[in-house]
Amino acid sequence: MPSTVIRRYVYCPDNEELWVEFVTGRRYVYSGVPAEVAQAMGSAFAKGVYFNSRIRDRFPHREVSHEDHATES
Repeated sequence: MPSTVIRRYVYCPDNEELWVEFVTGRRYVYSGVPAEVAQAMGSAFAKGVYFNSRIRDRFPHREVSHEDHATES
């Protein structure tokens, strides 16, 4: 089901980073996110609800610019 809060997300298992872009256009990277947490978000019916209850405020994060995201491939 499409999220009304999260536009897209990408998980990088090599460094356990979850990149999240919100519908507002703001982008954040969450560090130290275990693969099983990211996979569960992908399977969640309501990704925004899962994100708010299991990821937001539980992992270190920082806001990134569009340029930062482009260089992290």
